[in-house]
Amino acid sequence: MPERDGALFEGRTAVITGAASGIGRATALLLARNGAAVVIGDVDPRAAEVAGEITTAGGRALHVRADVTQEPSMAALADTAVGHFGSLDILVANAGIAEQKAPLHELDLAGWQRVVDINLTGVALAGKHALRHMLDGGGAIVNVSSILGVVGQGNSTAYSAAKAAVANLTRSTAVTYARRGIRVNAVAPGYVDTPLVAGLPEETRAAMLARQPIGRLARPEEIADVIAFLASDRASFVVGAVVSADGGYTAV
Repeated sequence: MPERDGALFEGRTAVITGAASGIGRATALLLARNGAAVVIGDVDPRAAEVAGEITTAGGRALHVRADVTQEPSMAALADTAVGHFGSLDILVANAGIAEQKAPLHELDLAGWQRVVDINLTGVALAGKHALRHMLDGGGAIVNVSSILGVVGQGNSTAYSAAKAAVANLTRSTAVTYARRGIRVNAVAPGYVDTPLVAGLPEETRAAMLARQPIGRLARPEEIADVIAFLASDRASFVVGAVVSADGGYTAV
């Protein structure tokens, strides 16, 4: 982890789901560099390495094995953050999985359910239990949606439906809690150059690039910058927004 950037989140505790790699990892490192105590909730054992990277650099971090599809697990994650660091001020609901693309008439119900359970219900459960600790002192929640929650893509069924629902869950939750000092927003990333994308066939990556007005994929750190802004006091008047960070993809 690079040296600390500043004290933007000094004295605050951030819970991040799905931070073993990609956007979640970049967000965990960025918030920690800016003073936050970071609690990483993830079933992926690599999340412990991210927490270790933060603590080795002098930051504060904890890995909790947490399954976003299980409500007791999400309750325990939130309670552990408060018990260990004294508060829960920021939630980044990032955990998500891809889907096996197929037209709706070939829908695999088990596959659909798993994507919805993680990408939508997991966001709701993480939010529910973070909110329990924010009701008195306020806080900020950033949900991770997607460009596929904004525009359609052929053969994307469960993923697109779940990410669109995350966007409207964000708006509804934001309106519900705005007067309690809790800001809820979402980021809708475009294609991001993660290890998963790097392993795709060259023709698939070429097709992704061809659809990007900016001519490249995002770096995870670029999405993390947007998340950090939304979680910070610099976004104090941003409530219920779904911010596209997609290199112009949804502008076409």
